[in-house]
Amino acid sequence: MAELLFRDDPYLAACEATVVSVQDNVVELDRTVFYPLGGGQAGDTGRIGPWRVLDTRKGGESILHMLEPGAKPEAGMQVQIEIDWERRHRLMRLHTALHLLGAVVKAPVTGGRIGDDKAHLDFDIEMEKLVKEEIESRVNELVLAGHETKPCWITDAELDARPELVKTMSVAPPRGEGRVRLLEIPGVDLQACGGTHVRNTAEIGRLAVARIRSEGKRNKRVTLTFA
Repeated sequence: MAELLFRDDPYLAACEATVVSVQDNVVELDRTVFYPLGGGQAGDTGRIGPWRVLDTRKGGESILHMLEPGAKPEAGMQVQIEIDWERRHRLMRLHTALHLLGAVVKAPVTGGRIGDDKAHLDFDIEMEKLVKEEIESRVNELVLAGHETKPCWITDAELDARPELVKTMSVAPPRGEGRVRLLEIPGVDLQACGGTHVRNTAEIGRLAVARIRSEGKRNKRVTLTFA
């Protein structure tokens, strides 16, 4: 299994790696800074050597880097890899913002997604309880307060004993290594999450509630963007 450098340092934008395998335009590396699609967060883009990485996905226990057509890396090749940092940083800011949104809206989370310039959570809640101005104000209070974020790890058994730490009903935290990562925003939020986040909520920047709409009986969607 590749060494997943983004887990311990989401600010690491580049490193050297060795190509482990190549199949068509899909490359596996011995180590990577590329976050794969998962947990509602889009996969990273960037470069492996001279070739563009168009997307990053999970493939069992592997990380699959999807290269541009015509790319011809070879197994054993030493390469410099680099993510599109500005895009990743936007994803980190929005992912952290969703933790704040979940802390503000007190309801079960039924789904969510983080894209390049907006992110949303779906809540099992009555529509009339979602007031745009109130949500926007409270989320921005948490942003401006400058709360530190603190990743930590617990065992699978500890997570099983504390099911309340899994707050998104449609997304399971990454497992398979005997441990699970938590993200804590002290006094605000604590939950299992394998995504990438900023170190301090002030780094997110001011947010706006772009829209609130119904996506079904148990799905009321709140979408955030950068103000």
